[in-house]
Amino acid sequence: MSSSAIAEILKNFQRNRSEALIPVLQEVQEADGYISELAVRQISEYLGIPSSKIYGVATFYNQFRFSPRGKFHIQVCFGTACHIMGSSTVLEVIERLLKIKDGQCSKDGLFSLEVGTCTGGCGQAPVIVVNGVFYGKVTEERIKQIIAEMQDEAI
Repeated sequence: MSSSAIAEILKNFQRNRSEALIPVLQEVQEADGYISELAVRQISEYLGIPSSKIYGVATFYNQFRFSPRGKFHIQVCFGTACHIMGSSTVLEVIERLLKIKDGQCSKDGLFSLEVGTCTGGCGQAPVIVVNGVFYGKVTEERIKQIIAEMQDEAI
């Protein structure tokens, strides 16, 4: 997102008003998909809030991201049922196959990975969610198949 696009969002809020921080962060993320370092600097200057406080607030809330998502965003459920049924292993498999960690995006921009809380698919544990599509009782072989299908779709 460009500096001018961020400035356009900020125009909708009063200067030096810290209570506008969360709505500003929400609008910036909605427009760009994440909150960039440039956006944090501009928000800091406009609202008169130190960047460290912006990061502190934004990292407190699960909704905010500081890196872009991939075309295929994979969430690994770490709710109790999924954890018991092996979500740690699921995460390790995905990290190994895609060469990314939780919170990262692949270099080609195709995949991003996120550890999440309960997705509500406890009876299908372990569960992953890809762009809102649930996959239950995933195994290493099934994960390989899902990733291969996405790679084929991206071509």
